Order: sequence, then C-alpha cells, then structure tokens
Amino acid sequence: MGVLSFIRPALTLGRFYRLHGAVSPRCGGLGIGRRFSADTGQFVCYPQPHRALLEIRGQDTGSFLQGIITNDMLLLEDSEQSVLYSHMLNVQGRTLYDIMLYSLKEADAFRGVLLECDSTVTDSILRHLKMYKIRRKVTVGPCPKLSVWALLPGPSKPELLAPEKALVLEADPRTPKMGWRLVMSSDEDPGDVIASCQKGDIEEYHKHRYTIGLPEGAKDLPPGVALPLESNLVYMNGISFSKGCYIGQELTARTHHTGVVRKRLMPVRLTSSSVQNLEEGAPLSSQTGKPAGKHRSGLGASGLGLIRTAHAKEVLTVKSSDDSTVTLEASVPDWWPEDAKLN
Repeated sequence: MGVLSFIRPALTLGRFYRLHGAVSPRCGGLGIGRRFSADTGQFVCYPQPHRALLEIRGQDTGSFLQGIITNDMLLLEDSEQSVLYSHMLNVQGRTLYDIMLYSLKEADAFRGVLLECDSTVTDSILRHLKMYKIRRKVTVGPCPKLSVWALLPGPSKPELLAPEKALVLEADPRTPKMGWRLVMSSDEDPGDVIASCQKGDIEEYHKHRYTIGLPEGAKDLPPGVALPLESNLVYMNGISFSKGCYIGQELTARTHHTGVVRKRLMPVRLTSSSVQNLEEGAPLSSQTGKPAGKHRSGLGASGLGLIRTAHAKEVLTVKSSDDSTVTLEASVPDWWPEDAKLN
C-alpha cells in the first residue's frame, strides 16, 4: 500500500476540543503520539482548498464503508495502517468519488474515519452516505474547521514542531511521488507545525499531479463517467480484489479478471498551442485519423488524457475550441508497475 507512517493518538477528546474551540466534537479525537525524524530537507506545503473533510464515526463504521468503497476497510480496522485511498462507485461500476480515509483510533481501538473528498461534491457524498446508512450505528457530518495540506517532496518524514497541532500526518498512499498529507485546524499555519516548511502555490501542486499522471477530484474523474481500472485505481493502491461485495463490484471485478483494459488515464503534454483552449472530453486522434481517446483535464501544457493503449506512443492531435489542431504526446508514469509500462 505504499510508504506509510503509523500514528497513534495522543490527544484526549477534551484536549482536542480545547484546541479547536467551536469544532464539533464529532470531528475530534485524533492526534500525533510520535515525533518524526529530524533528518529531513525542505518541504513545500500546498493548501488543498479543493478538498474537504467529513467524519464518519460509530461502531458500524467499518462494515458500513466496506459495502460502498473499493478498498478493504479491514486494513484500517485490524492493522496499524492509518490511511486508505479508495473510490466509491455507482451500481454500473463507474467512479462517483475519489476519497482518502484517515483512521480515528482511541486507546488503539478503531472508532471511525476522517474522509477526504473533492469539496465540490461534499453535499453529494453526504447524500450518498446517508442513503446507504439505513439503520447502521454511525454518524456522518462535515468538519469545516479542519483543513488538508499536501507536503512535497516525499519520501523522508517531516519533522513535527508541534505534534499536538497535527491531527493527521500520513504518507500519501497513492504513490510516494505525492509526498505527505497533513490535516490540522484551519486556524493553524503549517510553518508552525512542520519544520523546514514553506507555503506553495496550489497551481504548482496541480501541475505536479498532471506531470506524473495522477488524477484527483471530480474534474479528473468525472462522476458517473470514469471507470476505476481505466483510471489506474490498482496502481494507486485503491482497490481490493479479495474483499466481499460492494456497490459497483461486478463490472470492476470482471474487467480485472479478464485482464483487458484498453484505455488508460495518462499524462499528456501539449507540443503546440495552449491547453486552455481544449474542451474536457475532446476526442483525440492518431496521425492517421484513428480514434485515440479523449482529453480529460489539464493546466498549462500538462494534462490528463484517457488514451487507447494501442496509440499511447504516438503523436496525437485534438481540435481546440477555435477549431485549430493541437498536437500532444502521452507518457507512461514511472511510478506504474513495470509490467504496466506498455513496452
């Protein structure tokens, strides 16, 4: 599941409430019990205003989420693992939401999770969760006074200056190239929490994602459109093929076991014109005019495209909104497993 840091709670609930003042008690209880190694370099801390946090708490949290996410909740419940990446699917097996789950443990017992998601679909996720909650003994609610930060680069551990202020500090489970995730009160400054930390521009964070080919949020993974295996969910450690049934499992499992995924979400770089003129979903073509996929999203010259693997090594073209022809090239991320490098 990638490089992970294992963090045990050190804050009492009372300490948490004093730290966050008006924050709902449902959004508390997680803390840092260990100071990380000081052998680190400079970190750039990127705010994540496009990500929001929900809390799911109660004795049925694990079994409730097990039936609606692609990954295995037992990894959070029964082990020291503290973070999990996953998707929620619709009944047709298409991605609705990409999420990060952070374990809430008290006295080493699993009590629930903080759920990180795209902030533009928070209300939709809340409705989705409440629709399937039925009689489960869980509570679900937003945590508006908590914020998410991304810390780059990886793989060394950031040193915490104020462990009591970092509610979560975990290595990003999708790939070590995405560094670390930090959750803390929105009132706190990361420079007061992380040693050798400087604030970064959110656009640089997104350019980094696009350059390495990592999708995030509804723009990159359109709800009800994106397929999880075409979106490289396996490579991002976001799915279990050994757990029990969950919503959308049938198509996903069948595709996996046939071993046939003809399209992949891949990083693309424009070699002419500007990505701002490209429409989301614009069709891509090979130099001979054959359909080669679709443009998905981008920033500047970098972006993501859903590419037919048969054309992944060719120069591709796409029509911009002003009807000019734009050329682009796809590349295979170096963090993909070796047997997926399209040799």
